[in-house]
Amino acid sequence: MPVIEISSLNYPGLEVFGTLTEAQLRNCLEQDKGIFIAESPKVIRVALEAGYEPLSLLCERKHLTGDAVDIVERCAHVPIYTGERELLSQLTGYVLTRGVLCAMRRPRLQSVESVCKEARRIVVIDGVVDSTNVGAIFRSAAALGMDAVLLTRQSCDPLNRRAVRVSMGSVFLVPWTWLDAPVSDLHQLGFRTAAMALTDRSIPLDSPVLKHEPRLALVMGTEGDGLSSEVIVASDYVVRIPMAHGVDSLNVAAASAVAFWELRAGNSC
Repeated sequence: MPVIEISSLNYPGLEVFGTLTEAQLRNCLEQDKGIFIAESPKVIRVALEAGYEPLSLLCERKHLTGDAVDIVERCAHVPIYTGERELLSQLTGYVLTRGVLCAMRRPRLQSVESVCKEARRIVVIDGVVDSTNVGAIFRSAAALGMDAVLLTRQSCDPLNRRAVRVSMGSVFLVPWTWLDAPVSDLHQLGFRTAAMALTDRSIPLDSPVLKHEPRLALVMGTEGDGLSSEVIVASDYVVRIPMAHGVDSLNVAAASAVAFWELRAGNSC
């Protein structure tokens, strides 16, 4: 398919890159075949390598034969729109710092049972609404040995444009799905649950009992209020990260990275 030079923001097909909201992108096709936007050549490459299906490409002209030449070749069967930097920034509402956006089809998500079948360490993201935090948690999960990610429906969508960008494409590398049942139901899959929270019964993150659990689900709570009392009470462990200088807690993204490293599978020393 030839590259399409645009001179107007009203060209058919461009709405996915500019005027549609995240909610509309999720539902603009069949419910389980929505769209998400991947931004930057590096992130798009990770998505393509992971098997995600491109639907269209928006590329600053200079990148057609520059940073994105390999992506253009791999996406030659879908519409590829290009134009001047200023015009594209009017369309998207911001300057494309990496010059390339790719509209991709959302995958059909697996069941919780399927995602967790071979997992030893998983993280449950419970009500984390900030896209930056969700993206950062996914990046840490991929880098530090988490086998899967589950999210409650109150959490930010991992395929939100900013979450994808912050994760540097890690959302495409770690199996994930939505958790509609109570966290305690993970017991039925053989997991013990560890709620990250500050309570009177919290144990230190480096407690040997945690490292020796064969299957462990770490539960991370919201940015403001943390985990609900119901989740904490139902958990097998309540875990805290030991702090210094009177600091009581870390940002959820930073806390997740520390917890993932300390409790990664095989770290029983």
